[in-house]
Amino acid sequence: MRVVMFGYQTWGHRTLTALLDSEHDVVMVVTHPKSEHAYEKIWSDSVAELAEENGVPVVIRNRPDDEELLQRLKEADPDIIVANNWRTWIPPRIYTLPRHGTLNIHDSLLPKYAGFSPLIWALINGETEVGVTAHMMDDVLDAGDIVDQRAVPVGPTDTTTDLFHKTVELIAPVTIGALARIAAGETEFTPQSRAQATFFHKRAEEDIRINWDWPAEVLERLVRAQSAPYPAAFTFHKGKRLEILAAVVSEGRYGGTPGRIFYREGDGVAIVAGADARTGRNHGLAITRVRTEDGRELPATEYLTSMGGYLTDRP
Repeated sequence: MRVVMFGYQTWGHRTLTALLDSEHDVVMVVTHPKSEHAYEKIWSDSVAELAEENGVPVVIRNRPDDEELLQRLKEADPDIIVANNWRTWIPPRIYTLPRHGTLNIHDSLLPKYAGFSPLIWALINGETEVGVTAHMMDDVLDAGDIVDQRAVPVGPTDTTTDLFHKTVELIAPVTIGALARIAAGETEFTPQSRAQATFFHKRAEEDIRINWDWPAEVLERLVRAQSAPYPAAFTFHKGKRLEILAAVVSEGRYGGTPGRIFYREGDGVAIVAGADARTGRNHGLAITRVRTEDGRELPATEYLTSMGGYLTDRP
């Protein structure tokens, strides 16, 4: 089939690689301009460079809503558009233009975790598996019929970086598997259950601020979810920002006020956690490694040398 690819960053790069290695003919690539946004600088393999290296015409757009792009797409005469990590709305006159419509590749097990940053949100929420879904695009974001979907397990110590590497390996088989079904003439795929759908927003500064009212188990996953190269989860100590680079759920149970610097446990320092911490039934978050406001990384036991005082969500 003649394919136009819409994509960006490493997700788009892997998709284009799979298409170039396949029996299909990539006739044009549409991608976003390079960005300095913190999250968009992560996993930033260039779709434009890969296309140019392979002699594929490239169009750079923030939004695909102009007449020139529409005309170029008509001239390219695609059988299908394949999109992965396209960051803005694709209008119906674009996604319905090819004979077979548009296939979108999304890094979650739809209908759960539609929208943005699905791996981070899934890890924070304690999901046992994550994956990649290929679905037909319609007028609701990430809601079209599922053509192919594959999953990988979430390990007990996995970070978002680990899950990225696991799921990015699924892009090629999911994409090519879905295209094989479409090329074979299949048109009936699996509708998504809207009753099971969840939709998540982009990550922002507020989303990595530690709330000590959360249970220690959730905070431990938040720290793993915000592992390098993502911006680290943070709190404040004596008015200064403190990033939490590594932590585990404490062995002991600690009662009192959330955020209290309580007890040195093993290689970490246990912090009281959970909105109901006053009951004494909760485990704490044992912080093991931190980064200070001036960029120093050190063991938590070297930074928090005396017990008492509080970690807070504001200066």
